[in-house]
Amino acid sequence: MISIENVSKEFVVAGAAKPFRRAVKKTVQAVSGVNVLAPNGRITGLLGPNGAGKTTTLRMLGALFQPDQGTITVDGIAVADQPRLALARMGILGDAHGLYPRLTARENVVYFGRLQGMDSDTAHARAQELARLLDMGSILDRRTEGFSQGERMKTALARALVHDPANIVLDEPTNGLDVLATRALREALRHLRSPQGGSKCIVFSTHIMSEVQQLCEYVVVMAQGRNVAEGTVDELLAQTGQTQFEDAFVQLAFGAQPIGVSV
Repeated sequence: MISIENVSKEFVVAGAAKPFRRAVKKTVQAVSGVNVLAPNGRITGLLGPNGAGKTTTLRMLGALFQPDQGTITVDGIAVADQPRLALARMGILGDAHGLYPRLTARENVVYFGRLQGMDSDTAHARAQELARLLDMGSILDRRTEGFSQGERMKTALARALVHDPANIVLDEPTNGLDVLATRALREALRHLRSPQGGSKCIVFSTHIMSEVQQLCEYVVVMAQGRNVAEGTVDELLAQTGQTQFEDAFVQLAFGAQPIGVSV
């Protein structure tokens, strides 16, 4: 389970006041009092327009920097206090997949398994298991250099899942994917959050509203660095009086009063 409670974060950035004058610094409130509860066995959607604070929130979850206030826990482990232990409980797939191009897909996955403390035989067995789950048989022993976006995504996802984490965090994983790759990812996530797949806690951030409707049992909407709505898709449709979720999202996200500039 992932719990984000009353989390805020501000940054100090430089900006020019007037031509030929010294640069001035200003405070930017990126996230203000955000709350997200993502239990096991559920796909929780984290939505918001660009600048809503989603990426900042996910980076704090990934221990890239600490919140100014509030707490983030993973299976009861405080990320700020025990980042390595918390990260060991998560598989994180960001927007930059960062594969090693001279290694095969299998070698990429096994290498990250070894970094997670797995022995060689276990890491290889896990790579083979994930290849079946993600339909990677045809690419498993190919170098990742020259992979399509879909092939890169599958390899990066397998790498994130190699240590069988209880919590999975996906930041816009379907960007650039074709229909077949998107369908394969969707089926894999449904399996992982099911009892047969381990009842994983999955946090899914995306701009594609159709993916939200098909995958997410619960949705948290952010705008201007804060929560503006949450609930099931049907609940949010009823709340806004809309019949299309995209229209409901626009109403919720862009009808919010701004509280400052978000990063």
